[in-house]
Amino acid sequence: MVTSTAHRLAVLRPNRWARLGALLLLAYVVYATAQMDVSWERVAAGLHNAAHFLNRLFPPNFSRWELLSKGLLESLEIAVLASTLGIVLSLPLGFIAARNLMPGWASWPARLVIVSARSFHPVIVAIVFVKAVGFGALAGILALTVASIGFIGKLFAEAIEEISLKQVEAVRATGASFMGIVAIAVLPQVFARFIGFCTYQLDSNLRNSTMVGIVGAGGIGGTLFAAFQRFDYDYVCAILISIIALIMIGEMVATYVRAIFIDGMTFAEMFHRRLSALGTRPERRFDDE
Repeated sequence: MVTSTAHRLAVLRPNRWARLGALLLLAYVVYATAQMDVSWERVAAGLHNAAHFLNRLFPPNFSRWELLSKGLLESLEIAVLASTLGIVLSLPLGFIAARNLMPGWASWPARLVIVSARSFHPVIVAIVFVKAVGFGALAGILALTVASIGFIGKLFAEAIEEISLKQVEAVRATGASFMGIVAIAVLPQVFARFIGFCTYQLDSNLRNSTMVGIVGAGGIGGTLFAAFQRFDYDYVCAILISIIALIMIGEMVATYVRAIFIDGMTFAEMFHRRLSALGTRPERRFDDE
């Protein structure tokens, strides 16, 4: 027991290389702070400007609700279409990229595609597609589709690589085809995680669909940017509140989708559980009195 405790302490005790690495990291942080011209005076001035800006945001102006709802609907459409296309394309790409199912000559090119799709921020990709296909929602859909492939493809391939190969070998021994092996031995092991990946990406695309519009790729982002340029801050506040509401609705939908596909719940069961959660109050116990 004493030996085991001493061994753990020796493992946790930092050696000279760890101390040297910590010192180098601290030195670089100090150097980077100096190079970036970060100072408390600028932070204090920024807080004062932020307070003045917040005062100009309120009260929000929802008078142009038609333009606002049109932008939100377009952002929602961009997110849903991009997520759908990304999921459809990520499924075969994730299988091909899984190194435990496919040979290296097939998996490495697929991984290169996934890494390339994940290398750039969606706004940068949106700028490229705006140059390619012009302004509008199509550029946003294509940009977020690329982002979805990079995220879902990577996580799906990693999930497949973590499955138990015993089921795969058992199904393969029966003479099943590759598609049969995938349907019987692979998909049941990764289905729950795949649903989680997809719902998270939909939530991410909802947020990003409000950003790509700033560069002309459709959605509410273009309306937000135009309002900033006009110094129309009360309308900016209305747009920001609407974006928050859209993201909250997307989060609720994602929660229900996970409950249906992963927990096997029905809408009636979810509704009953929600009512029970709202109506339940902690009861006082008098056992000890």
